[in-house]
Amino acid sequence: MITVTSADGTDVRALDAGRGPAVLVLGPGLDDGSAWRKVGERLAPRFRVVRLHRRRYRLDLGGPPCTIAQEVEDVLAVATAIGGPVLVVGHSSGAVVALEAMAASPSAFAGAVLYEPPSPAASSPWGEPIERAQAALAAGRPGKALEIFVRDIVRLSAGQARLIGLFVAVHPRMRALVPGQIEDALAIHRLGDRLDAYAMIETPTVLLGGDRSPAHLGDRLDVLARTMPNTVRVVLHGQGHSAHVKAPADVVDVVAALAVKVLR
Repeated sequence: MITVTSADGTDVRALDAGRGPAVLVLGPGLDDGSAWRKVGERLAPRFRVVRLHRRRYRLDLGGPPCTIAQEVEDVLAVATAIGGPVLVVGHSSGAVVALEAMAASPSAFAGAVLYEPPSPAASSPWGEPIERAQAALAAGRPGKALEIFVRDIVRLSAGQARLIGLFVAVHPRMRALVPGQIEDALAIHRLGDRLDAYAMIETPTVLLGGDRSPAHLGDRLDVLARTMPNTVRVVLHGQGHSAHVKAPADVVDVVAALAVKVLR
């Protein structure tokens, strides 16, 4: 574990394993810091793997919701503590934070792997479903709030969303993380169109997706590929949005291939 201080004085925590060139992992929504454990364990024999526990999902912090700008400050604080440009790996909303960090401080990053960021690079008509999810939270129904998020924002099927909502409803720790997930979606929605900023990112970047993921995630990757000047599009066949759990070796291959090119 490493702990550093962010620009606003908040302590930032990250799991630190392995030795060698540094890979900084920014996990997805609902991540208590463990989501990318399988990938991290496979990378650690060759690389130093630092998995950030995003403050939005730190139950010990409490307080008001954080902004993406604050999350970016956390990322940059950890990158500075590691020393030297790092390879950043971002997944889902964590990949949006990675994009914003690269736009804010390009010299901090030698390369990036962005796994299906729900970036505002494409239209994000999320306002109304976010309001319904917030209303469900206010009514004490976090399972229903996540069902709305998964069905109407992630765009999984109604049946899948219902099952996920039922699972969360009986899982205390997951219930506690749901408000952070809804805040995460709202923060991304408020970013608006950031294509002009992303067009300035020259960091070598792999845009990673699965051919079984919701179609809008692939569409967003296509927009980023047309916008960012130094990208490669990689598709994981037979995988969706959770290849870090279901096919970690495939994800490791993608990360390691870029790491050996850009890290010294």
